[in-house]
Amino acid sequence: MRRIAIAGVTASLLTMVQLGPAAETPAAPQPTKEHQLLAQFAGQWKSRAETMPAPGQVPIVCEGTETARMLGGYWLVAEGQGDMLGQPVTSLLTIGYDPAKQKYVGTFICSVAADLWQYEGAMDPSGKKLTLHAEGPSMLDPTKPAKYREVLELKDADHKTFTSFMETDEGKWQPIVTVTYERVK
Repeated sequence: MRRIAIAGVTASLLTMVQLGPAAETPAAPQPTKEHQLLAQFAGQWKSRAETMPAPGQVPIVCEGTETARMLGGYWLVAEGQGDMLGQPVTSLLTIGYDPAKQKYVGTFICSVAADLWQYEGAMDPSGKKLTLHAEGPSMLDPTKPAKYREVLELKDADHKTFTSFMETDEGKWQPIVTVTYERVK
């Protein structure tokens, strides 16, 4: 029995020696340039959002903060906190880059709605403006679907904006939410 065990261990060792470096664990993939561009949107931010519910109506203002960090060098994870009409609001935005699709992808959820927004989009050549597309309930009539275009833009090292546009029945892009951010840290 002992000879069988020794033969088994010897065979295993010989197999490992023969395989050599090829048997080593492959290196983990590294974040791409597209992933690295997301890091410029990370940080501690003070925010001011204006929601335009419908043409001619008074905008709803929400002031708050955003904490945005990189997760593993691949994902921007941004948690927002604010107050809208006396009600606390929390939001969570995730954005990454999918090399297989060659597109930026992301999600958005918030504490005052049951919808999960799913994004796909592209960064402009400057690397400072990310445009994402989604579909969801119309802000003017939640019983109808609508197309959305979200634009996250770094204005300078300490200022960024997030603007959400909804496509109208006439095919025009109407701004519905504009958020301005000022870096705190």
